[in-house]
Amino acid sequence: MTRKALVFFGGWDGHEPGPTSEIVADMLAAEGFDVTRSEGTAILGEGDLSSFDLIVPVVTMSDVEADAVKRLTAAVEAGTGLAGFHGGMADTFRKNTDYQFMVGGQFVAHPGNVIDYRVEILRNGDTLLDGIDDFDYHSEQYYMHVDPRIEVLATTTFSGEHAPWVKDTQMPVVWKHGYGQGRVFYSALGHKAAEFDHPQMREILRRGLLWAARKAD
Repeated sequence: MTRKALVFFGGWDGHEPGPTSEIVADMLAAEGFDVTRSEGTAILGEGDLSSFDLIVPVVTMSDVEADAVKRLTAAVEAGTGLAGFHGGMADTFRKNTDYQFMVGGQFVAHPGNVIDYRVEILRNGDTLLDGIDDFDYHSEQYYMHVDPRIEVLATTTFSGEHAPWVKDTQMPVVWKHGYGQGRVFYSALGHKAAEFDHPQMREILRRGLLWAARKAD
């Protein structure tokens, strides 16, 4: 049976939600998913969200009805996967802590804005990022508030150049965790659509999307 994915997009235009959501939809279609791509958050209040095997938010700094988030969290708790990237998933609904609890973290700052930094892959026995080495990246280096329960797969270390008080702070960049019966995956990489040309960034997200999706029977 073909698996179904929902990609909903919108919010702040600076994250290029239209182009980036289209890239993600195409990635999932290439993996055999039947993809619904929908602008805005209205779809969260429609139909049975648990009929999707994967939901990908690509929305930044938006407001949403509390009931819509309850429907989304209920679907993930029941087994629908959730996966996403950068502010499109970790700065989606700033005012809704139920959503943030499900994601496992929330963006709070990017000192220096777009800068060069290093992404370090953790060698902790997890196989999801096998074959991917540490790499340099040029983008916003996200400083985040994170749930201590997440399973961290990659980190970055702040130099302190742009915010001296966070010097040497090691921050999660990629993580996964469980939420009820659902799987949740997040990557902080992907500020603009052009970043999908970065091979490690794209491959990490591709693997995460597939990992989070409800497994085929």
